[in-house]
Amino acid sequence: MLVLAVDTSTPAVTAGLVELEPADEGTIAPRITTLTSKVTVDARAHNEVLTPHILACLAASGRTRAEIDAVVTGIGPGPFTGLRVGMATAAAFGDALGVPVYGVCSLDAIAADTESYLKTPAEPVELLVVTDARRREVYWARYRAEGRVEGPEVSKPADLDPGTATVIAGSASHVDYFDLPVLPVETPSPYGLVRVAARDILAGVTPEPLVPLYLRRPDAVERSYAQVGR
Repeated sequence: MLVLAVDTSTPAVTAGLVELEPADEGTIAPRITTLTSKVTVDARAHNEVLTPHILACLAASGRTRAEIDAVVTGIGPGPFTGLRVGMATAAAFGDALGVPVYGVCSLDAIAADTESYLKTPAEPVELLVVTDARRREVYWARYRAEGRVEGPEVSKPADLDPGTATVIAGSASHVDYFDLPVLPVETPSPYGLVRVAARDILAGVTPEPLVPLYLRRPDAVERSYAQVGR
């Protein structure tokens, strides 16, 4: 199956094409191969570059839009303006192509990308993932072998107790707030996004409606009628 994956929950504008196949006999994990990906780190460029990134990935892989079987998009947590670009674009592609669109927590995708660094841990691992929430805050979630065990939430770094976390991943400018070994995964990748949704995609599960994880009110809000004309 050919899966289009996008994420705009962080300053990174990410798009990629991933080949997803069922697990080989005797194994559990599905086979996931990233065919091509394109990333631009620019918090103000989500709207301008995401669709060109998708088209560039199609061209680079030699595949066509008609070959896409499913779409996966990060649903945050993330800032309002950037996050809705990725979700709206994913929804538009899914609607135009008549394929399902799966929303996944972007922090879960980062956690999935750390699996290659934690294949044979000598001791139980608890992962803390943090990303930039602006306003001097971070979005965060905790993970153990069984999956996400806490979060996602938004907090000031000083108010976030690492607790029993043993490693950290996420925003390069925020992981250093915590005295933990850092895994080199900063943003969701196409692989990580598809890894989170792989079981549902392969099983043909009807996806839930896309609901963004803002975790707080957007900075820009509509003015009330009482404010108009003041």
